[in-house]
Amino acid sequence: MKQGIHPESYRVVVFKDMTNGDAFLSKSTTNTKETITWEDGNEYPLVKLDISSTSHPFYTGKNMLVDTAGRIDKFKKRYAKKD
Repeated sequence: MKQGIHPESYRVVVFKDMTNGDAFLSKSTTNTKETITWEDGNEYPLVKLDISSTSHPFYTGKNMLVDTAGRIDKFKKRYAKKD
């Protein structure tokens, strides 16, 4: 890997999956104004996720429809047969 191209400002943040409420602690460079108190009693920045490995159909093995931005409706509208 090239030296000097990776950020140095990693900090501990909590990522929370908003579909099932699962949360995990990791390091990231993302900026957020929200915070959450973690299990250890410390307060960390909070990053809200639409989907994570705990709710993604590939990882869970459950076939569920994930449409957060109306992409399916846009696709159907765009490619619908016109009479």
